Amino acid sequence: MSVKFNSVGRARTFLLPEVDFEPKLEPGDPVVVRMGERPAFGAVVRTVPLVAERTASLGNPPVRVLRRASRDDVLRRLRHEQRERDAQRVCGLKIRERALPMKLVKVEQLFDGSKLIVFFTAEGRVDFRELVRELASDFGVRIEMRQIGPRDEAKLLGGYGTCGRPLCCTTWLETFEPISIKMAKRQNLSLNPSRLSGVCGRLKCCLRYELPNAKGEQHAGCAHESSCERVAGGCSSECGAGGCGSCSSK
Repeated sequence: MSVKFNSVGRARTFLLPEVDFEPKLEPGDPVVVRMGERPAFGAVVRTVPLVAERTASLGNPPVRVLRRASRDDVLRRLRHEQRERDAQRVCGLKIRERALPMKLVKVEQLFDGSKLIVFFTAEGRVDFRELVRELASDFGVRIEMRQIGPRDEAKLLGGYGTCGRPLCCTTWLETFEPISIKMAKRQNLSLNPSRLSGVCGRLKCCLRYELPNAKGEQHAGCAHESSCERVAGGCSSECGAGGCGSCSSK
Protein backbone atom coordinates (compact mmCIF):
# COMPACT_ATOMS: atom_id res chain seq x y z
CA MET A 1 0.00 0.00 0.00
CA SER A 2 1.02 3.63 -0.45
CA VAL A 3 1.68 5.74 2.64
CA LYS A 4 2.37 9.46 3.07
CA PHE A 5 4.16 10.90 6.10
CA ASN A 6 2.96 14.50 5.75
CA SER A 7 0.85 16.65 3.47
CA VAL A 8 3.88 17.56 1.35
CA GLY A 9 5.88 14.79 -0.30
CA ARG A 10 5.31 11.78 -2.47
CA ALA A 11 3.68 8.59 -1.25
CA ARG A 12 5.88 5.55 -0.64
CA THR A 13 4.98 1.91 -1.09
CA PHE A 14 5.09 -0.49 1.87
CA LEU A 15 4.34 -4.18 2.15
CA LEU A 16 1.50 -5.38 4.33
CA PRO A 17 2.16 -8.07 6.95
CA GLU A 18 1.03 -11.60 6.18
CA VAL A 19 -1.87 -11.27 8.64
CA ASP A 20 -4.66 -9.12 7.21
CA PHE A 21 -5.98 -6.16 9.16
CA GLU A 22 -9.53 -6.38 10.47
CA PRO A 23 -11.21 -4.15 9.50
CA LYS A 24 -9.16 -3.63 6.35
CA LEU A 25 -7.07 -0.51 6.07
CA GLU A 26 -8.69 2.28 4.07
CA PRO A 27 -7.26 5.52 2.64
CA GLY A 28 -6.77 8.01 5.46
CA ASP A 29 -6.17 5.39 8.18
CA PRO A 30 -3.06 6.10 10.31
CA VAL A 31 -0.41 3.37 10.34
CA VAL A 32 3.03 2.73 11.79
CA VAL A 33 5.56 1.50 9.24
CA ARG A 34 9.18 0.44 9.36
CA MET A 35 11.68 2.68 7.58
CA GLY A 36 15.03 0.94 7.75
CA GLU A 37 15.68 0.30 11.43
CA ARG A 38 13.20 2.85 12.79
CA PRO A 39 9.39 3.10 12.94
CA ALA A 40 7.58 5.98 11.24
CA PHE A 41 4.04 7.34 11.40
CA GLY A 42 1.99 7.92 8.25
CA ALA A 43 -1.43 7.75 6.64
CA VAL A 44 -2.67 5.30 4.01
CA VAL A 45 -3.16 6.85 0.57
CA ARG A 46 -4.18 3.78 -1.43
CA THR A 47 -3.62 0.04 -1.63
CA VAL A 48 -1.64 -1.50 -4.47
CA PRO A 49 -2.45 -5.25 -4.48
CA LEU A 50 -0.41 -6.04 -7.61
CA VAL A 51 2.73 -4.60 -6.03
CA ALA A 52 2.14 -6.74 -2.94
CA GLU A 53 1.94 -9.86 -5.10
CA ARG A 54 5.18 -9.06 -6.94
CA THR A 55 7.12 -8.31 -3.75
CA ALA A 56 5.75 -11.11 -1.58
CA SER A 57 8.91 -13.15 -2.21
CA LEU A 58 11.23 -10.54 -0.68
CA GLY A 59 11.10 -12.20 2.73
CA ASN A 60 11.57 -9.54 5.40
CA PRO A 61 12.01 -6.24 3.51
CA PRO A 62 13.07 -3.04 5.32
CA VAL A 63 9.85 -1.22 4.34
CA ARG A 64 6.77 -2.85 5.83
CA VAL A 65 3.57 -1.82 7.59
CA LEU A 66 3.97 -2.79 11.25
CA ARG A 67 0.50 -2.09 12.61
CA ARG A 68 -2.53 0.12 12.52
CA ALA A 69 -1.74 3.24 14.52
CA SER A 70 -3.25 3.17 18.00
CA ARG A 71 -4.61 6.12 19.95
CA ASP A 72 -1.28 6.39 21.77
CA ASP A 73 0.57 6.49 18.43
CA VAL A 74 -1.64 9.32 17.19
CA LEU A 75 -1.19 11.29 20.42
CA ARG A 76 2.57 10.77 20.25
CA ARG A 77 2.66 12.10 16.69
CA LEU A 78 0.62 15.15 17.73
CA ARG A 79 3.12 15.84 20.53
CA HIS A 80 5.97 15.50 18.04
CA GLU A 81 4.34 17.99 15.69
CA GLN A 82 4.05 20.49 18.55
CA ARG A 83 7.69 19.91 19.46
CA GLU A 84 8.71 20.42 15.82
CA ARG A 85 6.94 23.79 15.80
CA ASP A 86 8.57 24.77 19.09
CA ALA A 87 12.00 23.65 17.88
CA GLN A 88 11.64 25.57 14.63
CA ARG A 89 10.68 28.75 16.50
CA VAL A 90 13.53 28.43 19.03
CA CYS A 91 16.07 27.47 16.39
CA GLY A 92 15.07 30.42 14.20
CA LEU A 93 15.51 32.82 17.13
CA LYS A 94 18.95 31.43 18.00
CA ILE A 95 20.08 31.65 14.37
CA ARG A 96 19.08 35.32 14.24
CA GLU A 97 20.71 36.06 17.61
CA ARG A 98 24.03 34.68 16.37
CA ALA A 99 23.64 36.08 12.84
CA LEU A 100 24.54 32.68 11.41
CA PRO A 101 24.70 32.68 7.58
CA MET A 102 22.06 30.00 7.18
CA LYS A 103 18.35 29.74 6.39
CA LEU A 104 16.21 27.43 8.49
CA VAL A 105 13.89 25.34 6.31
CA LYS A 106 12.22 22.73 8.49
CA VAL A 107 12.54 20.70 11.69
CA GLU A 108 11.44 17.07 11.91
CA GLN A 109 11.38 14.65 14.84
CA LEU A 110 11.75 10.91 14.41
CA PHE A 111 8.75 8.87 15.53
CA ASP A 112 10.74 7.17 18.29
CA GLY A 113 11.59 10.62 19.67
CA SER A 114 15.34 10.00 19.65
CA LYS A 115 16.40 12.80 17.31
CA LEU A 116 15.45 16.20 15.91
CA ILE A 117 16.59 16.85 12.34
CA VAL A 118 17.14 20.49 11.39
CA PHE A 119 17.11 21.16 7.63
CA PHE A 120 18.79 24.36 6.47
CA THR A 121 20.34 26.00 3.43
CA ALA A 122 23.57 27.99 3.34
CA GLU A 123 26.03 29.30 0.79
CA GLY A 124 29.00 27.60 2.46
CA ARG A 125 30.03 25.83 5.63
CA VAL A 126 28.51 27.06 8.90
CA ASP A 127 29.90 26.62 12.41
CA PHE A 128 26.75 25.58 14.28
CA ARG A 129 28.35 23.63 17.13
CA GLU A 130 27.18 26.04 19.82
CA LEU A 131 23.69 26.09 18.31
CA VAL A 132 23.53 22.28 18.43
CA ARG A 133 24.62 22.20 22.07
CA GLU A 134 21.94 24.69 23.09
CA LEU A 135 19.19 22.93 21.15
CA ALA A 136 20.18 19.56 22.64
CA SER A 137 20.08 21.11 26.11
CA ASP A 138 16.68 22.75 25.51
CA PHE A 139 14.93 19.70 24.03
CA GLY A 140 16.83 16.81 25.61
CA VAL A 141 17.35 14.85 22.36
CA ARG A 142 20.06 14.42 19.75
CA ILE A 143 20.22 17.19 17.15
CA GLU A 144 21.18 16.50 13.54
CA MET A 145 21.94 19.48 11.30
CA ARG A 146 21.33 18.62 7.65
CA GLN A 147 22.37 21.09 4.95
CA ILE A 148 20.30 20.85 1.76
CA GLY A 149 20.19 22.58 -1.61
CA PRO A 150 17.50 24.77 -3.20
CA ARG A 151 15.84 21.81 -4.94
CA ASP A 152 15.64 19.83 -1.71
CA GLU A 153 14.14 22.89 -0.02
CA ALA A 154 11.36 23.02 -2.61
CA LYS A 155 10.84 19.27 -2.17
CA LEU A 156 10.40 19.68 1.60
CA LEU A 157 8.14 22.74 1.49
CA GLY A 158 6.10 21.91 -1.61
CA GLY A 159 4.30 24.27 -3.94
CA TYR A 160 2.90 24.55 -7.45
CA GLY A 161 4.73 24.90 -10.74
CA THR A 162 3.91 27.25 -13.59
CA CYS A 163 1.90 24.40 -15.12
CA GLY A 164 -0.55 24.70 -12.23
CA ARG A 165 0.21 21.26 -10.83
CA PRO A 166 2.00 20.30 -7.58
CA LEU A 167 5.77 20.18 -7.91
CA CYS A 168 7.08 16.97 -9.47
CA CYS A 169 9.69 16.61 -6.71
CA THR A 170 6.91 16.44 -4.09
CA THR A 171 4.68 13.99 -5.95
CA TRP A 172 6.62 11.42 -7.97
CA LEU A 173 10.20 12.48 -8.79
CA GLU A 174 12.63 10.33 -6.78
CA THR A 175 16.03 11.81 -7.66
CA PHE A 176 17.35 15.09 -9.05
CA GLU A 177 19.17 14.66 -12.35
CA PRO A 178 21.57 17.20 -13.93
CA ILE A 179 19.78 19.84 -16.02
CA SER A 180 21.53 22.01 -18.62
CA ILE A 181 20.47 24.98 -20.73
CA LYS A 182 21.24 22.83 -23.80
CA MET A 183 18.07 20.89 -23.09
CA ALA A 184 16.00 24.05 -23.50
CA LYS A 185 17.83 24.98 -26.71
CA ARG A 186 17.21 21.57 -28.24
CA GLN A 187 13.49 21.95 -27.56
CA ASN A 188 13.48 25.42 -29.18
CA LEU A 189 12.28 27.02 -25.96
CA SER A 190 12.64 30.70 -25.17
CA LEU A 191 15.81 31.20 -23.12
CA ASN A 192 14.03 33.42 -20.63
CA PRO A 193 15.34 32.60 -17.11
CA SER A 194 12.01 33.43 -15.49
CA ARG A 195 10.24 30.88 -17.71
CA LEU A 196 12.89 28.16 -17.45
CA SER A 197 13.38 28.36 -13.67
CA GLY A 198 11.23 26.55 -11.12
CA VAL A 199 10.21 27.72 -7.66
CA CYS A 200 13.63 26.58 -6.40
CA GLY A 201 15.36 29.10 -8.67
CA ARG A 202 17.05 26.33 -10.67
CA LEU A 203 16.27 25.04 -14.15
CA LYS A 204 13.01 23.10 -14.21
CA CYS A 205 13.33 19.33 -13.87
CA CYS A 206 10.79 18.86 -16.67
CA LEU A 207 13.36 20.18 -19.16
CA ARG A 208 15.04 16.81 -18.81
CA TYR A 209 12.24 14.29 -18.91
CA GLU A 210 10.39 16.14 -21.66
CA LEU A 211 13.49 16.15 -23.86
CA PRO A 212 12.65 12.93 -25.80
CA ASN A 213 9.41 14.57 -26.99
CA ALA A 214 11.13 17.52 -28.64
CA LYS A 215 12.65 15.82 -31.71
CA GLY A 216 11.52 12.25 -31.29
CA GLU A 217 14.81 11.13 -29.77
CA GLN A 218 14.77 8.34 -27.25
CA HIS A 219 17.52 9.37 -24.85
CA ALA A 220 16.82 11.43 -21.77
CA GLY A 221 19.29 14.25 -22.11
CA CYS A 222 22.78 13.05 -21.26
CA ALA A 223 24.59 15.36 -18.86
CA HIS A 224 27.81 14.65 -20.81
CA GLU A 225 26.44 15.53 -24.24
CA SER A 226 29.50 17.57 -25.18
CA SER A 227 31.71 14.47 -24.94
CA CYS A 228 29.24 11.99 -26.44
CA GLU A 229 29.60 10.59 -29.92
CA ARG A 230 26.17 11.25 -31.37
CA VAL A 231 24.53 8.37 -33.18
CA ALA A 232 21.03 7.85 -34.51
CA GLY A 233 18.57 7.51 -31.67
CA GLY A 234 20.77 8.81 -28.85
CA CYS A 235 24.24 8.79 -27.34
CA SER A 236 26.91 6.32 -28.24
CA SER A 237 27.04 3.43 -25.81
CA GLU A 238 30.80 3.86 -25.85
CA CYS A 239 30.79 7.29 -24.21
CA GLY A 240 30.76 5.66 -20.77
CA ALA A 241 29.28 8.73 -19.11
CA GLY A 242 26.17 6.98 -17.90
CA GLY A 243 24.22 10.24 -18.11
CA CYS A 244 21.31 8.98 -20.19
CA GLY A 245 19.35 5.84 -20.80
CA SER A 246 21.36 4.92 -23.89
CA CYS A 247 24.74 5.22 -22.16
CA SER A 248 26.45 2.32 -20.47
CA SER A 249 28.99 3.10 -17.78
CA LYS A 250 32.37 1.51 -18.23
